[in-house]
Amino acid sequence: MTREKITLFDTTLRDGQQTPGVDFSVEDKIAIAAMLDEFGFDYVEGGYPGANPTDTSFFAKKRTKQAGFVAFGMTKRAGVSASNDPGLTQLLQAKADAICLVAKSWDYHVKVALGCTNEENLESIRDSVKAVVASAKTAMVDCEHFFDGYKANPDYAIACAKEAYDAGARWVVLCDTNGGTQPPEIREIVQAVIAAGIPGSSLGIHAHNDTGQAVANSLAAVEAGVRQIQGTLNGIGERCGNADLVTIIPTLCLKDTYASRFETAIDREKLVGLTRLSRAFDELLNRSPNHQSPYVGGSAFATKAGIHASALLKDPKTYEHVEPESVGNFRKVMVSDQGGKANFLNELKRRGITVAKDDPKLDTLISVVKDREASGYAYEGADASFELLALKTLGTVPDFFAVESFRVMVERRFDSHGQLKTVSEAVVKVLVDGEMVMSVAEGDGPVNALDIALRKDLGKYQSEIVDLELADYKVRILNGGTEAITRVLIESTDASGARWWTVGVSENIIDASFQALMDSIVYKLMKNRELAGQIAAE
Repeated sequence: MTREKITLFDTTLRDGQQTPGVDFSVEDKIAIAAMLDEFGFDYVEGGYPGANPTDTSFFAKKRTKQAGFVAFGMTKRAGVSASNDPGLTQLLQAKADAICLVAKSWDYHVKVALGCTNEENLESIRDSVKAVVASAKTAMVDCEHFFDGYKANPDYAIACAKEAYDAGARWVVLCDTNGGTQPPEIREIVQAVIAAGIPGSSLGIHAHNDTGQAVANSLAAVEAGVRQIQGTLNGIGERCGNADLVTIIPTLCLKDTYASRFETAIDREKLVGLTRLSRAFDELLNRSPNHQSPYVGGSAFATKAGIHASALLKDPKTYEHVEPESVGNFRKVMVSDQGGKANFLNELKRRGITVAKDDPKLDTLISVVKDREASGYAYEGADASFELLALKTLGTVPDFFAVESFRVMVERRFDSHGQLKTVSEAVVKVLVDGEMVMSVAEGDGPVNALDIALRKDLGKYQSEIVDLELADYKVRILNGGTEAITRVLIESTDASGARWWTVGVSENIIDASFQALMDSIVYKLMKNRELAGQIAAE
């Protein structure tokens, strides 16, 4: 039996950006797009070029290698031709493979929000799609408020979807924008759309989670015939969030009711990276992962109950609906934790590090990582630090240089103009090939001063780090009070375009930053010698 393809469309960088408290920088978007692309999504929607400087800059060049790179924007305005609409023109000029146009499909919104006639709205949909097709980009249309619109005026909602399809849209996406539609309604309305002449192979579902049904609604739409699912990583999005692709993907891949009939771009081998992707994304957002997330949460395969633990020891299938290793997670009850060891072996293999599973150094590495994570380190979001730790534990890392000491001073004073000013200064003593070098630098803050001083003079290695740049710096307080443990995550990049993440943890924010900075520099030197970075620095 031939399985049908379910196309996976990620809108983390566009709809996910509507999440309260989430504000992606261009660097964030570049990093996340690379993560999504590497994982294997069919489409990555990057944002709305022309709507803000960040998205406009992000679309200055294509940001994916394999996934279709999608720009989002509105259909042309009523009363203006497609060729004279500045918003549509900017969309067509974006470095994207596809354009997803948002179109009104609820007549109430056409009247109130657009202030035009129903026929003018249909004309905007038709002409905009034709303009996208003419530009040789893939055309998609998000039919906003489709399900509410269908309930209010089914003929008009279907007319909007049909207009998009007939004009050449590859995908017509039915949006539950308010998130209030229930699974039986989704199924019934999708079937009506297909009966009206739009094949399921050209239909998508975009569900919001306002009644906790986004995943269920997406799967109900698949059952009814749609073959594209839109969603976000970890279900982020405005209000209550979007359909969580991190839950949907393993359900499609591992549950026989779907896996026997459908296939996705994520095979069993890629699926093993799901937990790492989910947690690395949370780290990038600088937020704590949800321990009770299906499949990938820290508690997803954990059990405390004695009777459950006893049964799990005899046969894990007694209390697990899938194998934790299948999604890159592990159970937290096994005494020997073989699942944990398998994960470590997989992570090392990805980096070209070969080690036998009975090698005592592997047990040492697992023990060190677990001790460090218990104290606040998070290696899912710091690939480079994990790789360096593994290389140090299992083999050797060259002693490029040693920092003998460093001192950071912060002075708050009035300058010659009587303005209050805060000045940070750092002094670093570095030993390179037996020669002591002392560097002094001022910076915008203590960490910036330390970074500049540390990289000011590394002797014979100085020329190797000229192109090293710190792209991002995130701080998270892990417990309360002024004595709190601090975790610092640093993102670095160089002239090759490679990116890597390093982590430091300490009661002192400067010390935590120093750890992460040191790892970043050592990793760069290792990468230059092709001793590290086959995977982590992509």
